[in-house]
Amino acid sequence: MLMRRRKARAEARVRQAAFQAYVGADRRAPLSELAGQLLRKAFPDHWSFLLGEIALYSFAVLVLTGTFLTLFFDPSLAEAPYTGSYAPLRGLLVSKAYETALHLSFDVRGGLLMRQMHHWAALVFVAAIGVHMLRIFFTGAFRRPREVNWLIGVTLFLLSLLEGFCGYSLPDDLLSGTGLRTANTILQSIPVVGTYLAFFVWDGPFPGTAIIRRLYIVHVLFVPGLLIALIAVHLFMVVYLKHTQWSEPGKTNRNVVGQPMFPSFVGKSTGLSLTVFGVLAAMGAVAQINPIWDFGPYVPDQVSTDAQPDWYVGFLEGALRLMPGVEWNVAGHTFMWNVLLPAVVLPALLFLVLYAYPFFERWVTGDLVEHHLCDRPRDRPVRTGLGVGAVVWYAVLLLAGGNDVIAATFHTSVNGLTWTFRVLFFVGPVLAFLVTRRVCLALQMHERQMMEEGEETGEVYQDLPGGMSESHEPLDRERRYKLLVRDLPRPLERPGPGAPARARLRASLSRWYYGERVDAPATTEEQLQITGRTADPVAGGVGSGSQE
Repeated sequence: MLMRRRKARAEARVRQAAFQAYVGADRRAPLSELAGQLLRKAFPDHWSFLLGEIALYSFAVLVLTGTFLTLFFDPSLAEAPYTGSYAPLRGLLVSKAYETALHLSFDVRGGLLMRQMHHWAALVFVAAIGVHMLRIFFTGAFRRPREVNWLIGVTLFLLSLLEGFCGYSLPDDLLSGTGLRTANTILQSIPVVGTYLAFFVWDGPFPGTAIIRRLYIVHVLFVPGLLIALIAVHLFMVVYLKHTQWSEPGKTNRNVVGQPMFPSFVGKSTGLSLTVFGVLAAMGAVAQINPIWDFGPYVPDQVSTDAQPDWYVGFLEGALRLMPGVEWNVAGHTFMWNVLLPAVVLPALLFLVLYAYPFFERWVTGDLVEHHLCDRPRDRPVRTGLGVGAVVWYAVLLLAGGNDVIAATFHTSVNGLTWTFRVLFFVGPVLAFLVTRRVCLALQMHERQMMEEGEETGEVYQDLPGGMSESHEPLDRERRYKLLVRDLPRPLERPGPGAPARARLRASLSRWYYGERVDAPATTEEQLQITGRTADPVAGGVGSGSQE
């Protein structure tokens, strides 16, 4: 009984101290007001919104496992005979970086698990960002007022690629060394300044003695700091701008319908975080990845067979393999087009398009309205076709990066595969775009038919003369709402003959984007309701274009 009283008094003192500390802080900052608004903030509920959270929790696993690995890893390229536990390599001259990576794998308790969890988390992190960006793109969630958040997301994706490459290169095994050799060649392919850049980064001719140490600093300090800062800004913008939501009864462009942050969203998000941690731990425990002891230490005059980079830079490998060998010598300078175009110009254009697309689409539509309702991909056939074409283009390059493995597995010609992928590089995205656009329009036409005739019940009737007919039932209110409430811009008017070329180009692109469409059979009253539900939440005006 005495112990219970003492425990109760101690708990009361702790509660009183915490309350006094909170009151003191609240008098100096609006904690109560901010906490009340934040904890009651609504978050729409849909599985596709979890992709960004998977990336966040994968990053958390990366930070935790990476912190553990830094305690044992030495990024030195100083060489010494290997004397560790892995018998096949004993006595072999290896760098300190490779030796400590082996020490982590075989001699540190839990070291191999941490290494493999870290590597799997890196792959999941980049994949989750990529799929999350695709969700943002296909649903139009990059439009005003979220253009800045889209730019932050693209930058996060770019930094994640750099972070992954730096970490992949640290063990100084034969596979990562091959990747560094490729990176050195890519830098040297830049006209005029390439050789100076490569000499500066490697602190001398390849392979040098400083590159692993420099990559280590970038991997554990510079890029993680930028990632943490940008993720914080990204999350703040999501909370500040409010989350997008799918069109359903009660959900409009001027409200947010969902579950409060606490306890609903916090509870679900905590469960997802534990699931991500558990899955990555299971993958690290049972799925081997990057067995550096099989590759051996890096030796500049050797290259391992079947050398494939991680998937997120596999498209660069594929582009390098598809590009014919073309070099020019101009005024004493070598232009290595076979490296410059696929490994420098191509990725630069890719990220330039990603950064510029929200502003390009806004210029084409002339749309200055805020959008908080997600587009269904089928309602934007051109945008969806462009996205699918980009995915096919990336898939072709990724497959081309393994043309030797594919040829060996299926006993076919490497040259034949290379020419096949070269053709698909140009033809595949175009075919994917055309097919996707037609499928989207066909889905719209099917939905229009359902709204006009109703949905099939599966019951077939035969009348007295012997004719056959099927019965239909009207769509329910929620389904009809989803099909009707959409904001489709109208194509811009064709300018007159004396209009500037820029205006004519803009009108042509607008017709290409939105000229071919299937309008839903909405009544006049429904059109008014649609206009109200898609109205600009700031100005209170109508949207960029109402469905007729």
